[in-house]
Amino acid sequence: MSLITDGSVRQTSERPAKGAAREPVSRLISPHDRRRPLMRVGLRATEIVVLVLLLLFCAGPILWMIKAAVSPSGDIVAHPLSLWPSETRFGNLSEALTSLEIGRYLLNSVYLAAGCLVVQLIVSTSAGFALSVLKPRYGKVLYAMVLATLLVPATVSLVPLYLTAQHMPGLGVNLINSFWAVWLPAGANAFNVLLVKRFFDGIPAELYEAARVDGAGPLTLLWRIVLPMSRPVLAVVSLFTLIASWKEFIWPLIALTDPQKQPIAVALPMIAKTSDQGLLIAGLLLASVPPLLLFVVFQRQVVNGVGGDTGTKG
Repeated sequence: MSLITDGSVRQTSERPAKGAAREPVSRLISPHDRRRPLMRVGLRATEIVVLVLLLLFCAGPILWMIKAAVSPSGDIVAHPLSLWPSETRFGNLSEALTSLEIGRYLLNSVYLAAGCLVVQLIVSTSAGFALSVLKPRYGKVLYAMVLATLLVPATVSLVPLYLTAQHMPGLGVNLINSFWAVWLPAGANAFNVLLVKRFFDGIPAELYEAARVDGAGPLTLLWRIVLPMSRPVLAVVSLFTLIASWKEFIWPLIALTDPQKQPIAVALPMIAKTSDQGLLIAGLLLASVPPLLLFVVFQRQVVNGVGGDTGTKG
């Protein structure tokens, strides 16, 4: 900017005040246009329409399932898109628990999810600790092998997995039709191992060195230093494991041939052939409640885990 005083020209530069917000370099709509009343109304209306469409697209199926779960079967067939049932039947939920034995299948799913969680935490923490902290001689080779398993489709390993579970190497035990056939393979999750290893890499190495100077061994490092600092990533791994094991279908269908041991994800397609439509949808609603509650309570950890922010810094 040029200032003319007493016939002389001085060059000065205007700089924004410290802490002042800077306008973006490029915008779809300029700030001048945003101040126009008609433009503000149009933008607000567009935001509302987009929000309503997203709400209908995401929450619409869940809301319809809730409505159909308390509707008569004839109402579901005759008026599937009605906003409210002609007759509210909350007894469908209790009847689904008893007549369709949904309660037993839900309990089987809880057993499977709990066992998968324990195995997954043991394998992911021990493998991540070994690769990140202990750093064995061929650690990079092992890390590459674990990473390569992410490229193998899960359906390709079904036959080898079944043969292995049918005759455990070295033990000769048949795990088919037992919960162990689902629990043990759950530990072979490369994604969770790499997620835990990445978190352990972010822990300052000075802590390990100071603990080693005080005489701490590997188990002490894991139990007294690493695990107490790894609650965020362990919460993320737990949520991923619980949700994945709850909705798993193919492998429990193959490994658990006894209907008394099958989880809800396997049992519902089987009983759908002969059950009442209203009771079936009530069972679907009951099967959807646990993962929905988990996500609502721990949605922050899920979002942070997906975004890669597991709380290493802070």
